[in-house]
Amino acid sequence: MDSESLAAAGLLEALSRASGMLAELRHPFARSEPFSYFLPPAGARVGTGLTLPDGREVRFEVSITVFAGAFHIEGSITAEDEPLFELPRKSVPDLRDALAVLDDYAGEVVAPAGRLIDQQLDEIV
Repeated sequence: MDSESLAAAGLLEALSRASGMLAELRHPFARSEPFSYFLPPAGARVGTGLTLPDGREVRFEVSITVFAGAFHIEGSITAEDEPLFELPRKSVPDLRDALAVLDDYAGEVVAPAGRLIDQQLDEIV
């Protein structure tokens, strides 16, 4: 396998790990729906949307894009497009570094999930 194929396989593996971590987010009072999609021209976003009993959606997501010779990684939690938690965009020139950041960001987005969902549910009551 050539280096470009190995890089593509590494990227798919990292996106799969992040997607799996985010897809495991569950709450007994919220419906969850994992998502993944392409970000043109060269990127992807993965995450999970949790729909609360009042119909609001809380989205947990990470993304990686490539432009201007670097990989750009972001992570966030939003409720109805209002940021609850945002990680700063990190730009790195090396794929291995980018994949490590993507893994870290997925973990950082998952960590406060239970607390943030409970806060959103408290607003309903």
